[in-house]
Formats: sequence, structure tokens, C-alpha cells
Amino acid sequence: MQLLITNIKQLLQVREPNVNKVSGKEMADLPLLNNAWLMAEHGIIKDFGTMDTCPNLPDAQIIDATGKTVLPSWCDSHTHIVYAGNRVQEFVDRINGLSYEEIANRGGGILNSAARLNETSEDEIYLQSAQRLEEVMQQGTGAVEIKSGYGLTVEGELKMLRVIRRLRENYPIAIKATFLGAHAFPKEYKENHSGYIDLIINEMLPAIASEGLADYIDAFLETGYFSVEETERIMEAGKRYRLSAKIHVNQFTAIDGIAACVCHNALSVDHLEIVTDGDIEALRGSETMPVALPTCSFFLSIPYTPARKMIEAGLPLALATDFNPGTTPSGNMNLVVATACIKMKMTPEEAINAATINGAYAMGISETHGSITRGKAANFIITKPLTSYYQLPYAFGSNLIDTVIVNGKPI
Repeated sequence: MQLLITNIKQLLQVREPNVNKVSGKEMADLPLLNNAWLMAEHGIIKDFGTMDTCPNLPDAQIIDATGKTVLPSWCDSHTHIVYAGNRVQEFVDRINGLSYEEIANRGGGILNSAARLNETSEDEIYLQSAQRLEEVMQQGTGAVEIKSGYGLTVEGELKMLRVIRRLRENYPIAIKATFLGAHAFPKEYKENHSGYIDLIINEMLPAIASEGLADYIDAFLETGYFSVEETERIMEAGKRYRLSAKIHVNQFTAIDGIAACVCHNALSVDHLEIVTDGDIEALRGSETMPVALPTCSFFLSIPYTPARKMIEAGLPLALATDFNPGTTPSGNMNLVVATACIKMKMTPEEAINAATINGAYAMGISETHGSITRGKAANFIITKPLTSYYQLPYAFGSNLIDTVIVNGKPI
């Protein structure tokens, strides 16, 4: 089936196939066409151009986008949307003055989610997670990475990854699965870190690999969680199963974790609320994508990733939601883009690049997603009429999406 979108006021992120990410000053450039058309066939972008070259396709489904902007769907490269229940009480505890660490020490945080997940059936977790996935799709997300990490047992981690597999089988958007058994140490391993890492390496990883349940491996590399040396053990084990690393790092402290991740060819390093000059030097010239999670900073009232410093140093940057029950209970990439502009002083062009082409790179799908490019997936956002695409971050509380297209079909 053919889809033809006509009279597009602005068609954003028009790229050649050889562009898989943008860095430094390149992030300020958002190539576009004014008064454009866009054609998709069998779920793939076939062609586009300005209206003076628009083809006559009488059998196509035609969408008139007069006054509207069209851009590639958001690529959210860091989420935890498979979980059970919520952590609303912790939200109130933080308002009353408890820190993230204090809540964790009282049995809250990740261990709270792990206890709830292990008590909940796979079918119920699937239903809750599917509802969240449908919501983010309506908000314009066309590709999403989903992590495990709330099981912290062999069966719990397998249960989460099987739910992710079911979501991938039942929904049209691109979904990547990341094994995050190294999210926290269970209570019984609090004084036996090596024992839990042995469980991850010797039992969890082989079971996951035997079912082909994961694309990537992750760890929470942070003071009080997994050390640099422990994370390196996990990254090395992942390589044996062809799982590239995507690592949580520098959320609260900088302990040379970024350099270790770069040395192990991590696909991405995520959070980066704290970034040193040494971290920037480690990332410079590497293939590792830094990923900022600004709505996590917003929700926890912690520092924001220093985007300006990083971009001016020539680095690329991606944006993602960190959608999870404890520190970012939102998967709205529109809010992420707005927050990056408002709080991290990214320009709209930089933020859109970070949430599309660079987001696709951070989940290993930039060959098929993240830009308006012939041969890529026909995943688009069609906005409501706008005076300029600058309205997307400016009107941060408004729903400016008219239609979401996934694989060439409106959802």
C-alpha cells in the first residue's frame, strides 16, 4: 500500500543514507524541505521532494498536511517500561525530604520494584507494559529500547525479557531488549557482590542467550551499586554472547566509569548528570554515544547533563526518557525534547537531532530509523498546524501531534 503526504509545511530531518549520527556543530543543522511531499510504500520511505515535483498517485492513501510539520518518529533509546505497579509513595517521600539513597536504604527504589515484579504474573506484567507502550506510541515514539533489571533473579529477569519479546511480536514499532541484571544487588547478596555477578554471568546470561531474549547488556555503574571493575566483568561476559554494552553511568558520581565503557566499545553511556573533563576526553573520537535523560533530572531535582559543554567539545548527544516507576514515570519524548531545550540549553535543532538520528544510533538502528531517508522505516509524526517547529519545545504542555505513522500506517 502506498501513502502520500502532501503540502507539508516543513519536512524535517531529511538525510542521505550515509549519516548515522551527528556530533558537535553538526547537531545545530536540521536539514528540511519547505512545501514538501513524502511517499511511503510497504512501510518504507520511497521518495520525497518539494510540491512542484509531487507525483500523481491515484491509488495511494493521501494525507493533506497543509500547515503541518512532518518529522521522523522519536527514537527512545533508554526505558524501563516493563514493570509491575508503581512507586507513588516514594514520590511523596522525596517531597518530604528523603533522598534517593535514603529511600533505597529503607527497601525502596529498585529493590521495591523487584519485589513487586517477582510477585506478579507474566501476563499481568505484559498487560501493564502494553498499556504504557501504546501510550508512548501515541506520543510519537516509533522505536524504543526496553531494559530488564527489576527481576534480579534468574526467573525474574527471564520473565521481564519474555514480556519484552511479546511486546515486540505484537506491536509494529522497533523494540530492542537490554539485559540489566546488574541493576542493583539483591538483599541476600548485599555483602557478596562477587556471588551475584557469578549468578549473572553463569546462570542468567546463558539462559537469556539460549532463548535469544536480549540485544544488549547493561549495568548500573555507580557509587554504591556496581563498581568499574564489576561492570567490566559484566561487559566482558556480555561480549561472549555478542551483547554490546549500554551502561548507566555518572548519574550521581564520576568514578572513571565512562573511560572503562569506551574501552569496552559500549554502544552508549547513559545518564551523565555528572561529566568531568576527563570523561569528555574519553568520549572524544569514540564510537560510544552519550545519552542524556533530562526528565529524570527534572523528576529527581538533580543536575542536568551538561549538554552545551559536551556539544561544544565536539561530542554527539542523544536524548531518551528513562521511563521507569521510580525516577521518571513518563515516556513522553516531547517533554524530553522540551526539557532539553529549557533546562539544558539545547537548541530545538540539537534536541530534535538528539531524539531522532542520535537516538536511533544509541539503540543500534540508525540504518533503518531516525531520519527521513529513502529506504528507512516509514515512521513519522505529523503535527497539528504550527507556525514553526520551534513550537514543539516552546509549547511544552500542549499536545501538538495530529497523526502518528508507523511502518506507513496511521496508528
